[in-house]
Amino acid sequence: MKENKYIRFLVFLIVNFSALAIGVWLMDDGPRTDWYLSLNKAPWTPAGWVFGVAWTTIMVLFSVYMTKVSFQYEFLNKKLLILYIDQWILNVSWNYIFFNQHLTKLGLVVITLLWLLIGYFTFEHIRKIKGYTLFILPYLIWMTIAVSLNAYIVFSN
Repeated sequence: MKENKYIRFLVFLIVNFSALAIGVWLMDDGPRTDWYLSLNKAPWTPAGWVFGVAWTTIMVLFSVYMTKVSFQYEFLNKKLLILYIDQWILNVSWNYIFFNQHLTKLGLVVITLLWLLIGYFTFEHIRKIKGYTLFILPYLIWMTIAVSLNAYIVFSN
């Protein structure tokens, strides 16, 4: 049983970090482009290095969370798998939509959907996994900040 837990954790870790890698690739140097640098950004926009640290931490903790959640269902539960894949797609696609295509309004829709989905994950499983919910809270908090940053750009540019 322990090996299975570690294998699942490793799978979630690989899939989550692949989302980060693909997202960075799809950004195509977005945060350093003239377009992004010229935008009116929220005063609470973190320094660039914070994003890397935050996302690395979030994906490690989210992998722990998803490992625990995955053991609450039969193996490869269809609903859980679909919601997890939706989260993955929304996370990756936002980078392309916002940074590559400069579609800030559509980006706001996508990031809001991702925030709602992470909120759903957080509160849907809280009774079953109790204290393990702490592992997804950084993701929910970061998405709250990210939605506010995207919204500020939409309404200030």
